[in-house]
Amino acid sequence: MGRTSTEDAPRSGRPKEATNKIAKQVHRIVLSYCKVKLRELIEAMGISKERAGYILHDVLEMKKLSARWVPRLLIIDQKDSTTGLALLQRNRANFFRRFVTMDETWVHYHTPEFNYTHLKIVRS
Repeated sequence: MGRTSTEDAPRSGRPKEATNKIAKQVHRIVLSYCKVKLRELIEAMGISKERAGYILHDVLEMKKLSARWVPRLLIIDQKDSTTGLALLQRNRANFFRRFVTMDETWVHYHTPEFNYTHLKIVRS
């Protein structure tokens, strides 16, 4: 006769869970060198490919983008800065008129038209 219990029986082998200690170590390695390869991470940590993938994708919620490990979701500060930059790109002329600040930090950005006119003046 076969098994009669519907409960999970204990299984042999290592448990399939990622401890916080291992996840923190993986996170520290990825933050210190975001271009680390999965193979290098496996060798450094001594964990299986499946565990490393589980920690990176499910626990730390990171994904590989342009050869770098990046968070899957943006944090609130990153979303705010992205929104601000989008507003700046959409309406550059009125963007700075809408804000009053007390800090007089200079923000330099590249203006190709200015550089081109400067070259014309020098050549003339």
